[in-house]
Amino acid sequence: MSLNATEAAAPRKRGAHTVRTVMGLGAVALAAVDLVLKAFAETLLSNGATSDLGLINFRLLYNPGVAFSLGADLPSWVVVVVTGLIIAALTFYAVSSAPAMGRISRAGATLLLGGALGNFIERLDGRGVVDYLHTGWFATFNLADVFVTAGVVLYALGTLRAVPSRDGD
Repeated sequence: MSLNATEAAAPRKRGAHTVRTVMGLGAVALAAVDLVLKAFAETLLSNGATSDLGLINFRLLYNPGVAFSLGADLPSWVVVVVTGLIIAALTFYAVSSAPAMGRISRAGATLLLGGALGNFIERLDGRGVVDYLHTGWFATFNLADVFVTAGVVLYALGTLRAVPSRDGD
């Protein structure tokens, strides 16, 4: 009987490993896309140029803080250490719970981690995060910020969707 239990557990372990690997590789790929676009934005916009596309403009800014420039007055190493610790905790939680997540939550977690990683890597040089998407009515942001925001929304939706309904309440 223990042989059957071992045989049944092996595919689950492989499945969990695959889910974690796909999530990790997806997050790294998203961070890479973000970093390439940031480098492209710096190259094109470093001379102060802007590009107006109607609803959105391309304009180069550096954000030394986190969301909405919170912590911009802190030493860059403090921002790096604190965000690094937060990302490490998020990564541990997301990767360890990935096999139990639904697809929507996993997609959200992947987007969240990819965006967080892209912004974290940008932050390491001490200049701050490259922001280049400007609306005129909202803070200037970048693709990693879009990934983080969409990831949080998808993760929350996936979590709410997974909550079992209780009859009789």
